[in-house]
Amino acid sequence: MSSEPIPNPALDASGEEPGPVVQRPQPPPPPPFAIPPLFGKYPFEGVEVHDPGLLPYLYLHPVYAPHTEGRLCGRPFQKTRMHLVERLANHLMKGGRFTGKKQKALATVRKAFDELAAKEGKNPLQLLVDAVENAAPREEVTRLQFGGISVPRAVDASPARRLNVAIRNLALGAIQASRKSTKPIESCLADEIRLAAKGDLTAFSVGRKEEVERVAQSAR
Repeated sequence: MSSEPIPNPALDASGEEPGPVVQRPQPPPPPPFAIPPLFGKYPFEGVEVHDPGLLPYLYLHPVYAPHTEGRLCGRPFQKTRMHLVERLANHLMKGGRFTGKKQKALATVRKAFDELAAKEGKNPLQLLVDAVENAAPREEVTRLQFGGISVPRAVDASPARRLNVAIRNLALGAIQASRKSTKPIESCLADEIRLAAKGDLTAFSVGRKEEVERVAQSAR
């Protein structure tokens, strides 16, 4: 009778138990009919995401209109099923002028996309994806309490957190720029996306990301 140990199927090749399986958001099934391009001009196809960490959380699938009408409200972790353009418009609504005015915010994004397409000659949706990737911080700072002492510590930012911060800073940079100049907010949003897509430090979102990562590096 053989005395060899029976392999345990619950162990992987290294002899250790595998970790928990991470549930990533899955894309919806393709519709049986054709969906028009975004705002009737910009195709959804051909948009590439170069950051593998953000890829499962960037919802870039074709939609008729970037407006879910509150269907995802109150559901945890459902932001990953909301289109990137709609999430940008939602953050614009936090600026005061667009509070409760979703169609006005979407019209601002459409005008900003038209300006980007005229100046850069590229798909504005691809420029927005590049801007989000360049504005997403990889590290942040938290504070740990040791007795009566509060010590800053650097922590890795989760992909969902990185995406939220990047979209928020893009919208906030456009809102603050429109308050400091006479340019309309759609031009400020187009400039913010264009500079962030190039990784320019003069963009508010990229500058805020570099500042956060610099503070986190000093707190390691």
